[in-house]
Amino acid sequence: MSLDGTLPHTLAAAPTLSDFNELIWWMVLLKVAIIFVFLLLTTMFMIWAERRVIGRMQNRPGPNRAGPYGLLQPIADALKLPLKEDIIPTGADKLIFVLAPIVSAAPAFVAFAIVPWGTTVSIFHHQTPLQLTDLPVAVLLVLAMSSIGVYGIVLAGWSSGSPYSLLGTLRSAAQVISYEIAMALAFVAVFLDAGTLSTSGIVEAQAHGWYAWVLAPSFIIYLFTMVGETNRLPFDLPEGEGELVAGYHTEYSSMKFAMFYLAEYVNMITVSALAVTLFLGGWRAPWPLSLWSGANTGWWPTLWFLIKVFILLFCYIWLRGTLPRVRYDQLMAIGWKVLIPVSIVWLLLVATVRAWRLDSHSAAPYVVFGIVIVLILALITMWDSAAQRRAARFTAMAGASAQEAEESEEAERAGVAAPATAAATAYPVPPLDLPHYHGVGIGNETSTREVTGA
Repeated sequence: MSLDGTLPHTLAAAPTLSDFNELIWWMVLLKVAIIFVFLLLTTMFMIWAERRVIGRMQNRPGPNRAGPYGLLQPIADALKLPLKEDIIPTGADKLIFVLAPIVSAAPAFVAFAIVPWGTTVSIFHHQTPLQLTDLPVAVLLVLAMSSIGVYGIVLAGWSSGSPYSLLGTLRSAAQVISYEIAMALAFVAVFLDAGTLSTSGIVEAQAHGWYAWVLAPSFIIYLFTMVGETNRLPFDLPEGEGELVAGYHTEYSSMKFAMFYLAEYVNMITVSALAVTLFLGGWRAPWPLSLWSGANTGWWPTLWFLIKVFILLFCYIWLRGTLPRVRYDQLMAIGWKVLIPVSIVWLLLVATVRAWRLDSHSAAPYVVFGIVIVLILALITMWDSAAQRRAARFTAMAGASAQEAEESEEAERAGVAAPATAAATAYPVPPLDLPHYHGVGIGNETSTREVTGA
């Protein structure tokens, strides 16, 4: 208690960048331990919740044998994976093969460091913000870590020496490039309105309104890109088992496979927490709880933050249990033909409104606003004409297929060989044929056996 008899720090101020200049070393280690344990426990909970929720969606019980309601199933999996045989394919680059899962998992943990999960509180009589660190360009750290994380996937597929792993690698690299551009453009709209790239500053800027409503198109675009960035259904093409067996981690087993699995779920948690920070008010209480004067003080903000994060994680599960996997060309078309153009046009509109607020005497905002309207109309016209061309092409192909079917039937009746159809000659697919399939680069006959992992 203070000298006047009141409890100290009941109305803690929102964290600022200056609060991170005088942190105690043991406080930093404590926060690192809390974040690490939180990410591991949330991953285990998500594995259980995903199986239970999808089981209910598919009218089956899900895990229900290991512990009450199957709660010990993630622990059983965590014990099983290290005990499985750790196999490295004969033709793999062993060093890169071993390092790839580490490169994939480590950035996923680092990216969570800049996420604020509460306001300033007292821990062991020391005032500290509930955030590991903050930077003037904190959000760029997340983009940097996601760019580094994809190197783990690329190296895993390349070092495995498998055509399926290599194709999954190429898909993942192209997917990250296309969806990261749209994600960065969605971030820029937030930066323009908040006037800062600091996560604590962005949360403070949402004190009077969440960006999910103010910048709704950016929020919707980010929801698409966060699913594409984490390679989750319906955008999990890099590991599509229908055509790639398991994609980039086909040849992995034991703890190496577990690290890829861990990286996927930690990335889900990180991008969900970032969505909460940038668009859903961060740790701030939602309305009508925000009407309570103590809703954004003490440890209550951590509860609001966790509720928002778990709602977004539930949406991940909901998507997986509801939507089928899209084709790869559809995936890339959504990124390059829809998300990126819409992001650019929306960003121009946000910049115009921002300039309008700052300088109402200039004619430049009106000019830019008119250009944005023209671009929107041009995009609508282009999409409409493209849709009409596709419909006409499909109609022509359907008519040609019907005509070819009639010609084939007539040829069969006449006993003549049927002519080659367009379906038989279209879309040539190159053979999945790598040199090591024929023993090239392998020392002896006994080392040519294929190992696909346990």
